[in-house]
Amino acid sequence: METVKLLSLLKTCISSKSLVKGKLIHQKIITLGLHNNLALCKNLISFYFSCHLHRLADRVFKTINNPLDISLWNGLMAAYTKNFLFFEALELFERLRKYPYLKPNTFTYPSLLKACGGLGSVGYGKMIHTHLIKVGFLYDVVVASSLVRMYAKCNMFGQATRMFDEMPERDVACWNTVISCYYQDGKAEKALELFGKMRDAGFEPNSVTLTIIISSCARLMDLERGKEIHRQMVKNGLVLDGFLGSALVDMYGKCGCIKMAREVFEQIPEKGVITWNTMIASYSSIGNSQSCIELFKRMNVEGIIPSLTTLSSILVACSRSAQLHHGKCIHGYMIRNMIETDIFVNNSLIDLYFKCGSVHSAENIFKMMPRTDVVSWNVMISGYVFVGKCFDALGIHETMMKAGVNPDAVTFTNVLAACSQLAALEKGKEIHNSITESKLERNEVVMGALLHMYAKCGAVDKAFRIFCELPERDLVSWTSMITAYGSHGQALDALKLFGQMQQSNEKPDGVTFLAVLSACSHGGLIDEGCYYFKQMTSEHSIKPQPEHYSCLIDLLGRAGRLHEAYEILQSTPETREDVELLSTLFYACHLHRCLELGEKIAELLIEKDPGDSSIYIILSNMYASAKKWNKVGKVRLKMKELGLKKNPGCSWIEVDQKIQPFFVEDNSHPQAKIMYDCLSSLNNYMEKDDMMAALESRIVQGVL
Repeated sequence: METVKLLSLLKTCISSKSLVKGKLIHQKIITLGLHNNLALCKNLISFYFSCHLHRLADRVFKTINNPLDISLWNGLMAAYTKNFLFFEALELFERLRKYPYLKPNTFTYPSLLKACGGLGSVGYGKMIHTHLIKVGFLYDVVVASSLVRMYAKCNMFGQATRMFDEMPERDVACWNTVISCYYQDGKAEKALELFGKMRDAGFEPNSVTLTIIISSCARLMDLERGKEIHRQMVKNGLVLDGFLGSALVDMYGKCGCIKMAREVFEQIPEKGVITWNTMIASYSSIGNSQSCIELFKRMNVEGIIPSLTTLSSILVACSRSAQLHHGKCIHGYMIRNMIETDIFVNNSLIDLYFKCGSVHSAENIFKMMPRTDVVSWNVMISGYVFVGKCFDALGIHETMMKAGVNPDAVTFTNVLAACSQLAALEKGKEIHNSITESKLERNEVVMGALLHMYAKCGAVDKAFRIFCELPERDLVSWTSMITAYGSHGQALDALKLFGQMQQSNEKPDGVTFLAVLSACSHGGLIDEGCYYFKQMTSEHSIKPQPEHYSCLIDLLGRAGRLHEAYEILQSTPETREDVELLSTLFYACHLHRCLELGEKIAELLIEKDPGDSSIYIILSNMYASAKKWNKVGKVRLKMKELGLKKNPGCSWIEVDQKIQPFFVEDNSHPQAKIMYDCLSSLNNYMEKDDMMAALESRIVQGVL
């Protein structure tokens, strides 16, 4: 009678997790001499595990004089694995083997195999597999399913699927394991195929199955199949749990159905932090920082503590939309709440500040980071390139190398972009050598960036060599090579390559046609340029952007067909009001001394941007060329009244793999005095040469 009463009290303590009462009951059991009672011992073990005191549970087990009941061992081993104490579970099994008359049964091995999988101990697992074959326990569907799951946990997907194929009988758990294997191995289509076979075999998928399958649809961007599975779930009246609901939100978000993702999100009865993160990530993917912030506020109201993933996703959204205010709100929240950020959040903060132009803030975050990785350095390099500080990008790359951080493909791509913008050929060649040393010559993105760098630096032959060596030519590589030929006066080669591209069945886009039109413009191929402009609109249905019109206007402008170019500009409202296009034609008017049309365009440009000094300077030069000095004076006076000055010119030169920038009348360079002295000396020599040439000319004329 005492035993029954104590068991009832113990079960109450297990459900309430009342440690004090449970210990009093334990004391009573010892006082009554019932410490060897198996039923009481099993419940004591369960009680201590419910209070997360596994050492006390183990002590209870060890105090039993003769633990010769296998169910006792199985219960403790299951409790260990349920609490992720896998090593302790394996130790318990080794103790069990010392009892020769106590044989493990089909309830022992699932827990043991779970421990092997948890520890990634595939060697031990294989030993158990061999033993199971000997004792004939593989007929048991739970044991066989556990073995499949063990191989899957150890990333031995091939062995797991082979085991599954050999199983005479299967359950839903083993179907889920193998479907998950295919998903984890990057074979989402195969996972969906097996799901179909599972249903054909008469098995009803559970929430675990559906979570994996919806995730597979998300990975494949297969919206229609995902919708069909969702419809079936609704039809069957399946209640969304956190995992399945999150998978659906993720699937709709990745497929661009944000509205549907939000609907599903609102239908989930209990939303955990993962569910909130999934919805925020969906908004983040389209740069909707406003909705991210709104959800973040709701999380706080509903008492959900945001994780670092939450914060990182919101910062990415702010970065994509260049919403500095929203980003600062999140940064401020982290500081106020003394949140210890990880490397991912810090990298997101750096990217945010760069994208919003707050370079100093980005630099401060980087300097204060306790630990950096290659991604952190890459964000800094790409950030500097983004804001046009290419010298700083190369500088921090040098610092990265000195710090002993190994660059990756992203590093090289970003540094090559900086070299491209600066036309720093020697530095680019140095990076090329590093790419070869890093064995990244087969990386399409890196090699594409290298091609672009050589093209921008004028090394067209080198660029073409890289183009020919590419493992696979995509639209970007074709376009880069066409651009290289076009921008360096090889217009016919550019058009020839464009023809080859069309024959290769690679469809050109607007950027490709821009490169072709630019090549025609540089090469003076007027008829060809007009032909390709027409081909772009009629054959490929590509709507011309301002950049395409700019090339066409430039092409006609260079040929002196100014009024024809002006008519094209007036043909659509978008082009009629475009300052860049008007500026292109204005410069062409200056080039061909077409004062009448030039004055007309100048009036439009000044009306739109009265603070642009270049308009006044070109107009003044046009009046000077026409010897209209009175109007030159008026323009100069207007500039003075408006306080406009010509922006100083800037150039740079690469010396000993270091880039030296120069501005007009700049004295900030450390070697400015030496350089100005040298320029003065060169100027004297030039003047002497001019004087000698003039003297010789007079002597020759006198002799004649």
